[in-house]
Amino acid sequence: MAEINPQQLLEERFGLSAFRPGQKAVMSALWRKKAALAVFPTGGGKSLCYQLPALAFEGVTVVVSPLIALMKDQIDFLQARGIAAARLDSTLGQQEARDVMEGVESGTIQILYVAPERFNNERFLAALRRVKIALFAVDEAHCISEWGHNFRPDYLKLADTARELGVERVLALTATATPSVVQDICNAFQIPSDCAIVTGFYRGNLNLTLTPVRAEARDALLLKRLRTREPGPGIVYVTLQKTANRVASFLAAEGIPARAYHAGMETDARTEVQEWWMGSDRAVVVATIAFGMGIDKADVRYVYHYNLPKGLESYSQEIGRAGRDGLRSTVELLACPDDVPTLENFAFGDTPTESALRGLLHEFFLPVSSTEPRDGTVAEFHVNQYTLSNKHDLRPLVVKTVLTYLELMGVLRQGTPFYAGYELRPKKPVAEIIASFSGEAANTVESLFRLAKQGRIWYGIDPDVIAETLGLERRRIVRAVEVLEERGLAELKVSDVRQRYTRLQPDADIEALVVTLMERFLHREGQEIARIGQVLELVEHDGCQTNALVGYFGEKRPEPCGHCTFCVTGTAQRLPIANPDAPLPQGWDAEAFARLRAAHPDALGEARQSARFLCGLPSPALTRAKLTRHPFFACLETRPFQQVLDLLAASQETPSDEAAIAA
Repeated sequence: MAEINPQQLLEERFGLSAFRPGQKAVMSALWRKKAALAVFPTGGGKSLCYQLPALAFEGVTVVVSPLIALMKDQIDFLQARGIAAARLDSTLGQQEARDVMEGVESGTIQILYVAPERFNNERFLAALRRVKIALFAVDEAHCISEWGHNFRPDYLKLADTARELGVERVLALTATATPSVVQDICNAFQIPSDCAIVTGFYRGNLNLTLTPVRAEARDALLLKRLRTREPGPGIVYVTLQKTANRVASFLAAEGIPARAYHAGMETDARTEVQEWWMGSDRAVVVATIAFGMGIDKADVRYVYHYNLPKGLESYSQEIGRAGRDGLRSTVELLACPDDVPTLENFAFGDTPTESALRGLLHEFFLPVSSTEPRDGTVAEFHVNQYTLSNKHDLRPLVVKTVLTYLELMGVLRQGTPFYAGYELRPKKPVAEIIASFSGEAANTVESLFRLAKQGRIWYGIDPDVIAETLGLERRRIVRAVEVLEERGLAELKVSDVRQRYTRLQPDADIEALVVTLMERFLHREGQEIARIGQVLELVEHDGCQTNALVGYFGEKRPEPCGHCTFCVTGTAQRLPIANPDAPLPQGWDAEAFARLRAAHPDALGEARQSARFLCGLPSPALTRAKLTRHPFFACLETRPFQQVLDLLAASQETPSDEAAIAA
C-alpha cells in the first residue's frame, strides 16, 4: 500500500490493534484499483474504510450519507481523535455552511459529510470542482439501485456526479445488498468485480427465532419473553407509530422499563428516549424503523419484531443491531399474517394514479398561462415540489421520484434549487445600512429596500421582480441580500424553495411518458409486495432458516447454523391462517360514503384515492380536505388494498346494496 502504513494509522489514530474482516481488503482495493464496494453486516466496521484512507490520501474525503445522526456521531468521534471532519446538512445556518466550505477549499478539513440532496446545488458542485477529492464514499449505497429495498431518488445520480467531479477514488458501502444490487452498484460506479468485498451476512452469535403467533396472543407472548429472559437492553420493532405508543404503554404498565420512539415525536423527546436507552443495561425501546440507524450500542441483547418487517433486507439490517459485541444475543420475529395488509398498503399507497401523472407532466410540457409559455419555447423552468404535491395529490417523495425518472430518461435536467422568498429584518436604520456601502453597491442596497414590500418589521424581497426592474441578474440581488446578513446588518429568512429544470425534450410525448412511468411504479409496487411474501416464506422454511436468510444475499453455507428455530426444533413452522374478512365497521354506510366521494372529487374521485383513504393512508388532498379526521378514514385498514379496491368497485355497481360491498 505505497508508503502508507495502514496498521500504524490504525493503532496511532484510532487506538485499534487489528482490522476487522474485509477492512484491509477494501483499503487494498482503494490503493490498487482506486475503487471498492464494502458489503459488511451492520456494525461490521464500514466507516473505518473511509476514515483511515482519508488520513492517507492527499485531498478531501467526501462522505455521502442520508443520516444526520450518523454524521454527528462520527464527527464527534473523529474530532476527539484530532481528525478534521465537518458536515453540511439542513441543520446548519448559512454562515456555518460557509465556514465549512472555506475549510474544505483551504484544505483544513479532511473529511466532509454531506447528504445526497446537496449535489443538486450548483454552487456546492462548483466549490468541489476547485478542490482535490481524494475519496468519494457513498454510504447506504444500496439506495442507488432503483430495485433495491430502500430506493432514494437523489442517490441515482451520484455515480454520474462522481465522474463529473473527477474524483480520484470511489468507495460504496452498504450492509444489505443482494447479488443483483451488488452488480447494480458496481456497474454504476465502475467498480471492478474483484474489488467488491462481501464479508458475509452470517452472524454466529445470533439466535434466530421465528415464532408464528396470532394477533390476539402477541402482547402476552412478548411480555412473557421480556419477563423470562436474562437482563439486557433490547429493541421491539413495530410498523406503526400508534402501535409503538400502545405497546410501550402496555409494557410499562406491566413493570417493564419500556418507552416508545418514532418519527411523530418531537426531536427533543426522541433524543431523550435514545439517551435513556443508550445509558441503560436493561431498557427496552419500542420503535418504528426510525430508530437504530447510526446508533452505536454494542451490547443490545434482544431485538424483537412485534410486526413483520417489510422485507428480508430490512429484517437483516434490524436484527443486525443485536450483539455487535460478539456475545450471544436473541432476535425473535413474532410472525403474524394479519400484518400483511398494513405492509402491502404502504406499497400500494406510493403508486400514483395515471391522471395524477398526466397532470404533473402537463405542468412541464404544456403552456399554463399566457405569461409563462410551456410549449418548448422556454427550455428552463422551476417548480415547487410541495406545491406540485398538493396540486396533484402525490406525496412529495413520489413527485421527486417522477422528476428523477424523467432525468434518467433524458427528458429533464435538474439545476440548483433556489429560494423564491426572502425576508429581511434590518438591525439598524435603513438609511444607516445604505450609508455603510459606497458607489454601485450603495445604489443596489437602496433599490433593494425601496422595491421591497415593507411590513411592520420585515421587508419582503422578490429577487426576480427586483432584478427585472433594475436590469440586473437575479444572482446579484440574492448576493446583496446575503451580504447584508453576513455583515450583521439584517436578519435573513428564506422560504419557498424551487427546483430548476431544463427541458431536454420539449416535444416529449406525454401519453408515452405516462405509460412508461406507470410501468416503473407498478413494477416497484410488485417488488415491495413480493418482499413481504419472502418474509413469510422464511418463517415457514423447511430447513435452516439462518442459511436461507444469508442465502438470499448470495452467501452459501455448507452446514446448518444450529441456532435458528428450525435447527432447534427440527420441524418447519406453520403460520396461522390470517383472520377471515372482518365485517364492515359499525356505522358503515355505503350510500354515505358515496356522498362523501361526490363531495370531495379531488381527494376521493379516483378508486385508488378512495382506497388509500379507507386503508388509512394519508395524502395531500386528504389532509387539505381534513378528511383524515373523518370516521371513515382507516376504517378498512386491516383489509388488503386490492380487496378494498374490489369492494369499491362492487359498491359503485350497486351503491344502495351494502351486502354487495360486504361480500
